[in-house]
Amino acid sequence: MSFDTIPAFSMSDIQDRDAQTIAALKLALTTHGFFTITDHGISDEILQSSYKFSKDFFLLPEDVKNTYAHPDKAGARGYTPFGKETAVGEHTPDLKEFWHHGPMINETYDPRISKNITVSEISDFNNQFDLLFNQLNILGMKVLSAIAIILNKESSFFDSWVTKGNSILRLIHYPPVDDSSNVLRARAHEDINLITLLVGAEESGLEVQNPDGQWIPISAKSKSIVCNIGDMMQLVTRSQLKSTSHRVVDYNAGSSKSRYSMPFFLHPSPEIELCSIVDNSSESISAHDFLEERLRAIKLY
Repeated sequence: MSFDTIPAFSMSDIQDRDAQTIAALKLALTTHGFFTITDHGISDEILQSSYKFSKDFFLLPEDVKNTYAHPDKAGARGYTPFGKETAVGEHTPDLKEFWHHGPMINETYDPRISKNITVSEISDFNNQFDLLFNQLNILGMKVLSAIAIILNKESSFFDSWVTKGNSILRLIHYPPVDDSSNVLRARAHEDINLITLLVGAEESGLEVQNPDGQWIPISAKSKSIVCNIGDMMQLVTRSQLKSTSHRVVDYNAGSSKSRYSMPFFLHPSPEIELCSIVDNSSESISAHDFLEERLRAIKLY
């Protein structure tokens, strides 16, 4: 089945398990793995403040930002400079820089989950993203609950995977594109994790590939959140749910300006074994090993 638009669902309908909504959501996730969430409950004020803090960080001098870079940890937390991440199979790096913020961990979390890094130059930076992380994490668990129902599981099936998971909030800055011969700010890729929640960007550019190979633009709607299936979910459902290629394009070559976005990557805890949840296949890999393999593949190590 092909597609040329991305369906939108109200979060209240998803939570109410409205039969028509669940059926339509199942169709979206088994055909192309993308949909849009409206009425998600995260306030405009929180989103607008988060964008402001993100912009404030990326406006810091390069030498200051680089003090927060930790390539030895594949950028698990902190800053990753421009031109580092490279999509699997590509030689040209993406045209972006980014920051990673995770959960507020304690001794009950897997020790392989990194602590957050405090940005001393920007007051309340960490508090702001603790707040946004927690709200996106709650939203993501609600989405996973609906996905569990689609897979004929108990609604709480994924809770033990992600309640203390290795999830990441990524703040991305795509600087203006100077070279019109390369307008791919992020080259075609699939996400690593279970599901991704993408806070509406202020500027369009996200495109999803349909089975015919066509690229379908997703309009920037700051009040909606785009959700998509990641490779870990595709793996454990033996491709019943689809992890789909997507990319970010600059439509304004010649008059380019900065683009900011804030995807939330919902990951299981490192010790979770990623084995089939839909058949009796015995193949398995830990969430930690799967993530490490992919981080090397995209040149973050």
